[in-house]
Amino acid sequence: MKVWSREFTRTEKVLLLILAVILVGLVYYQFVHRPVQKAIETAEAEYSSLQTEYTVAKAKADQLKALEEELEDMKGSGSASYMASYNNAKAEVALLNDILSDTRQYNISFANVTRSGNQIRRNFTLQFRTDDYEAMRSVIDGLLTSPYRCLVGDIQCSMGQERNGADYVSANVTATFFETMEGGTPDAGLPEDRGTAK
Repeated sequence: MKVWSREFTRTEKVLLLILAVILVGLVYYQFVHRPVQKAIETAEAEYSSLQTEYTVAKAKADQLKALEEELEDMKGSGSASYMASYNNAKAEVALLNDILSDTRQYNISFANVTRSGNQIRRNFTLQFRTDDYEAMRSVIDGLLTSPYRCLVGDIQCSMGQERNGADYVSANVTATFFETMEGGTPDAGLPEDRGTAK
């Protein structure tokens, strides 16, 4: 059975050819160009996301390396300390007694212990007398370089003279020992948690 009963004219052939080219172009655009373009856009978005993640990770790694170098410097200079586990009070009192052993007289007063999350703060004050400024400075250095994390908050010192005419330096110091609940054993002296430490 014959479908076409006549020969296409030249114009019809040109129009059919143009229609075929348009149809091939539409099929190419729909099934090749668009999926490839979408894949490229997705890959570029993923690349941008990975680039951002890389930048953040590199910044963290650089910061961590700087902190490690700072910690090594602190260890090298002897000023590194660690946060002891709760309850480290006996060891801290023994340390204070050692630091203050060369003073003329001293008094240690502990305030209430505070807790924020896992961080324990043991506030204390020292009043002591030494022969001179260098001996007083030695006590402060002992606090600052102690193996337990200690923050010295306030120092007040004055010169004085004994009845026998000997000079002395009197100092009042407020400071804080820091402890952690990690590895610590709760006891009756453990205060209530006051919130997350900042």
